[in-house]
Amino acid sequence: MSKQHSPGFLAVVDDAKSRVKELTIADLQQFPTPYVLVDVREDLEWLAGHLPAAIHLGKGVIERDVEKAVQDKQQTLILYCGGGFRSALAADMLQKMGYQDVWSLAGGYTAWVNAGLPLTKPQL
Repeated sequence: MSKQHSPGFLAVVDDAKSRVKELTIADLQQFPTPYVLVDVREDLEWLAGHLPAAIHLGKGVIERDVEKAVQDKQQTLILYCGGGFRSALAADMLQKMGYQDVWSLAGGYTAWVNAGLPLTKPQL
């Protein structure tokens, strides 16, 4: 299921990616330091399944809520979304808010699922 993104959206994402660090799933699996894994997808996406140990701060509210969830701006944050676009935008914004070690997961949730890695589904 491939999404076609508009040229304007892709231009904004490319601009953000010029300032944001990205890592792959293989990089994440060997990441050397403690980190907070943040799912920035929409609520319904989160409920359908998410990466184990992730917290949920949707892109629509992350700027408002992140300082309550992660007070230490030195803390490493790894953000992911469905494909690595929204997470890059959110990572760029968190850097502007003073978070100093923010990463975006390239390929996001889709790459995780395609690699056959475990998921967590909330109990409703």
